[in-house]
Amino acid sequence: MAAGKRRQAPSGQLRRRSQPAARPRPPGAARPRNRSELRARVAVAIPAIAFASVIVYEGGLLFAAALLVLGWVCLDELYRMTARAHPARLAGFLALLTLLAAAHFGTRDQVLLVAIAALPASFLVSIAAPRGSMVGIAITLLGVWWVGVALAHAVLLRSLPHGGGIVIDVLVGTFVGDTGAYLGGRGFGRRPLAPAISPNKTVEGLVIGIFFAIVAVWFASLYQPWLQKGDAILLGVGVAIAAPIGDLFESYVKRQAGVKDSGRVFGAHGGALDRLDAVLFSAVVSYYVWLAILTSR
Repeated sequence: MAAGKRRQAPSGQLRRRSQPAARPRPPGAARPRNRSELRARVAVAIPAIAFASVIVYEGGLLFAAALLVLGWVCLDELYRMTARAHPARLAGFLALLTLLAAAHFGTRDQVLLVAIAALPASFLVSIAAPRGSMVGIAITLLGVWWVGVALAHAVLLRSLPHGGGIVIDVLVGTFVGDTGAYLGGRGFGRRPLAPAISPNKTVEGLVIGIFFAIVAVWFASLYQPWLQKGDAILLGVGVAIAAPIGDLFESYVKRQAGVKDSGRVFGAHGGALDRLDAVLFSAVVSYYVWLAILTSR
């Protein structure tokens, strides 16, 4: 072959053209909008809001009993996720029942007493079980203090002056904030918030969710003449900060347990912990915020 002559491709073969490499998606970038997923979230939220409205309006023993059922499901999901640690399930369920009874029939002091007594109770049940362990005691107390204490504070909050309205405000702020974070992350998310825990959460979604939650509580106060606008903003800030922490905490627990959803109570939409994770944090913070507001008046 003469020097410098270009070698021809064999007859019948097409020369392969180099294709430009696909542009990688930056970490935390928003994925295409999924309207069906948004509709599914709303479809789950509507009956949940209706149920919550009824039990909050009725209050009293019905409210405490409904929270007992929800808390029982949440504890069962947690203890199933961590079954290898052999948590003291009996101690956890009894502590939940006693916490809610203390919140309904007693005061915050009795709730604290039950929360403290849960430690020796979990220990006694664990040593009586054939496979009890220190890790099992820790998981048991995680459920008691995460779920039980939070729901007990929801009962305490409902018993305060205008408590029913404040509980509704907390639920509205939590739901609207979560929806705002979801939509904001989908549309504008670029920077990952906690990729090792929940890769889909973004800083942009968090900021938008916080804004939505504060505005939602403030807007609700327009229909509550007893709630001053400044107090509503303060309450909204508490909800807006606590709710995403609760959401992230539950994601961390699931990541550690190696599961995608906490349960199947809501079918493809996960379990009770998946739906109540943010409320379990925002209810506690809101109780102390509203109590401080009432005390300062």
